[in-house]
Amino acid sequence: MAGLGALKRTMGFTIILVFAIFLGLLFVISAFFLDPVTGLVLGLVGAFFIVLLQYLIGPVIVRATSHLHYLTPGENGWLEAKVSQLASKSGIPMPRLAVSPDPTPNAFVFGRTRKSATLAVHQGLLQRLDENEIEGVIGHELGHVKHRDFIVVTMISAIPLVAYIIARSVLWGGIASGYSGRSNKNNSAGLLIIVAVAAYAVYILTTLLALRLTRLRESYADAYSAFLTQQPRELESALTKIAYGLSIAPGEPHGARAFFIEDPAQAKQDVAGIMDQKSKFDLDKDGVLSERELEAAMEAESKSNWRKVAQLFMTHPPTYKRILMLREIERDMNSGNLQQNNAYDHV
Repeated sequence: MAGLGALKRTMGFTIILVFAIFLGLLFVISAFFLDPVTGLVLGLVGAFFIVLLQYLIGPVIVRATSHLHYLTPGENGWLEAKVSQLASKSGIPMPRLAVSPDPTPNAFVFGRTRKSATLAVHQGLLQRLDENEIEGVIGHELGHVKHRDFIVVTMISAIPLVAYIIARSVLWGGIASGYSGRSNKNNSAGLLIIVAVAAYAVYILTTLLALRLTRLRESYADAYSAFLTQQPRELESALTKIAYGLSIAPGEPHGARAFFIEDPAQAKQDVAGIMDQKSKFDLDKDGVLSERELEAAMEAESKSNWRKVAQLFMTHPPTYKRILMLREIERDMNSGNLQQNNAYDHV
C-alpha cells in the first residue's frame, strides 16, 4: 500500500462491501417474508438506528466501564505537555486526558469526533514504560484521532452485531416453529433456518472484514507514531513491554479490545504459545523470558502457518509484525528517506 490515500480507499471499500453484504441479507429476508421494497426499507431504517445508537452511546459505555479519572490541568504535567506538543504537531485538537486504574499496560482513544476525543492511559502503562516509550504510545493513539479510526470502528462494528441479532432471532423462530408442529405449503420452519444460516454467514463475513480494517488502521497508527515522534524504536520497545505485561495479567480481558493499543486476549494467546517452548527462546537460560527474548521469540513465531491463519480473527496485527514494520521505517529514517507518506508505504 502507498500513502494515506490507500487507507481511505480501503476504508471506503470495506464499508461499502460490509453494507452491500448486509443489504443482500435484508433482500433475502424480505423475499421470504415481506414485499422486497418494504423489507429493505425497514431493514435499512433498523440498521441505521442501531449504528446511530452505537455511535451515540458507545463513548458513554466505554467511559463508564473503564472507570476513568479525567485529569485536571497540572495534575500530570509531563503527560499533559507531551500530548499537547504532539497534538499540535499533528494538527488536531488536544484530546481530553484520562487515567484508568487498570494495572495492565494499555492505552486507547474514544469519542464521537476529533474535538470530543478522550485519550486514556492505564495506570499500568505509566508505571511500566519509560517516558520515551509512553511518547511512542501517545503518538500511536493520536494517529487514531488523526485518522478518525475510533469513529469508523465504532460504527462499522454495528453491522456484524445486527446480522448476529437477526441470525439468533430467526434461528430460534425456526426451531420454535418446527417444535410447534405447525406446517404450511411454504415450510416456514425450514425457510427460517435457511435464512438464519445465511445471516450467520453474513455475520462471520462482515466480522472478518471489520477485523481486517481494524488491523490495517492499527498499522497506520504505528507508522504515524514513528513519523510523529521520530523514534520508532521506542514504540517497538513499548509494544514488547505491553504484550509481556498483558500476557501475565490476571483476569479476563476487557470487552472493548479493538480500541486498545494491544489486544489483551491476543497478547495472552501469543505469549502462551511461546511459553510452551520457553527453553527454546530463553537465550540466557535464567528460566525467565525477558522483553527482548520475547521480542525475538515473536519474530521466530512469525514463520508459523497457523499464525498466519489466526491473524484473520485478530483485532490487531501480531506484535512481531508491527515490530518488523517499525524496523523498516527506522531504516528509512536513518537513511534520510522518510517522509510521512513514506512511513505509510511500509503498511
